[in-house]
Amino acid sequence: MIVIENQPGRVEVTVYAEFTLADYQEFENAVNYVIQFEGPVDLLFDLREMADFTLDVAWEDIVFSRAHAHDFSRIAVVTESQWVAWSAWLSQIFVDAEMRVFDEDLEARSWLLEEVGEGKA
Repeated sequence: MIVIENQPGRVEVTVYAEFTLADYQEFENAVNYVIQFEGPVDLLFDLREMADFTLDVAWEDIVFSRAHAHDFSRIAVVTESQWVAWSAWLSQIFVDAEMRVFDEDLEARSWLLEEVGEGKA
């Protein structure tokens, strides 16, 4: 199951239980709509409650990321799983957005609210 919330300039996604292809397609539609009307957006993925994802989701993520390589500003991934964190970093190969992995939702939100250029080393 997936819950999507649109904020100005940001799409927030929370995944519960299994992340399915239907869920991913719902995410794609939401992001495509925001990109069409607002341009590049930030993403917040909360994957702490995700139990698993299907193989077709992994493939669709690669295809979608390649098609939207320049449509994201920053991507924050909230997870406690090292495996999910590793796969998030791997996905960064396909997009030119700045991506960070966080343990806490509040830290991720704070980073996304920073002005671009702030907090970069």
